[in-house]
Amino acid sequence: MKDIYQRFSALDRSIRQYLLITFNYWNFTITDGALRMLVVLHFHSLGYSPLEVAALFLFYELFGVITNLTGGWLGARLGLNRTMNIGLGLQIVALCMLTVPSTLLSVPWVMAAQAMSGIAKDLNKMSAKSSIKMLVKGDDSSKNAGKLYQWIAVLTGSKNALKGLGFFVGGLLLNLIGFRYAMVIMGSVLLAVLLLSLKMLDHDLGKAKQKAKFSELFSKSRPINILSAARLFLFGARDVWFVIALPIYLGSTFGWSSSEVGGFLALWVIGYGFVQGLAPKITRKHSDGRAAMFWAAGLAVLTAMVAYCLQAGHSPQLVIIAGLLLFGALFAINSSLHSYLIVAYAREDGVSLDVGFYYMANAMGRLLGTVLSGWLFGLSGLVLCLWVSASFIALAALISIGLPTSEQEQGRN
Repeated sequence: MKDIYQRFSALDRSIRQYLLITFNYWNFTITDGALRMLVVLHFHSLGYSPLEVAALFLFYELFGVITNLTGGWLGARLGLNRTMNIGLGLQIVALCMLTVPSTLLSVPWVMAAQAMSGIAKDLNKMSAKSSIKMLVKGDDSSKNAGKLYQWIAVLTGSKNALKGLGFFVGGLLLNLIGFRYAMVIMGSVLLAVLLLSLKMLDHDLGKAKQKAKFSELFSKSRPINILSAARLFLFGARDVWFVIALPIYLGSTFGWSSSEVGGFLALWVIGYGFVQGLAPKITRKHSDGRAAMFWAAGLAVLTAMVAYCLQAGHSPQLVIIAGLLLFGALFAINSSLHSYLIVAYAREDGVSLDVGFYYMANAMGRLLGTVLSGWLFGLSGLVLCLWVSASFIALAALISIGLPTSEQEQGRN
């Protein structure tokens, strides 16, 4: 253990901070993925309808919108280390709220805990993504841009792979020890992570040199506004069929158990994260707005094909499993490319303001997708969810036409 600490201490400061941020993000993400799967499967097993299950996540997504908008301002004023640690602390509180006896797990109580978790998740994500901009110093050369893209891709890809692991952990814990004790275990792990973060993370990381004004919450950058609008529809398209509809569909139509549903979705998200990490190689490292439009258009066509095949009566298992794998690969490239572009577009001083505004749009997309997922699935099933998803992605592709088409333009914004 001492040898590991010495090797860690010998690393360059930026590498040490990057590893600490990634470690925090990883652990938080596992609990976030597990919590989502636990809530969906546990409350569906209690007889909640798809729309009622979706309602449990309403405050999670709604407060994510608010947190991303104000969290960037807080990060610029307080420092990204503090907003990251606040996120860890709030997630611990949310998990503790869900350890009460099942007779006390009313809908308002669970929604309140989910609201706390939504705030925590987006504070943590905004802090992690913004921090990378501060750690990758240098000019706007292609070498520096390539390094930024690679670091963002690794952080984002590993996060999503571990979110997939969280899905599996959630389904497994539900089967092995039940909902309540799963919360206790996850809260204990995060407490240890928080103590380590408080001791080792730089105190002034990401703090703006000039005090950020509250009026700066809304971005004045045209590329960031366009990218944010595209992000809203992109993530709304994912969640409209993935968050509520798909887990319930896999259990009710295919007859899978909670651990089988959790395991399958875990493998999907792990593969999704792996592709995200490879995105710089797939998109030739230095990609611009034209690439964002191209990859979104390809994803829209694929999603429409999956919807058509399922509606035409082809084998549901073949269509869903094959379609989901292809959707995951293309969506991973879209997501990784977007994650790079927002950090590339953002100002260095007060980076969290731009990143926070962008992830506010991301959270709005998740909120829209989550509500529609429960409502549309209850109304007409998975096919309708898929057609709406394809339409949302097509809108994201059209909006992306307005993005800059060269890295020189990115640097000027």
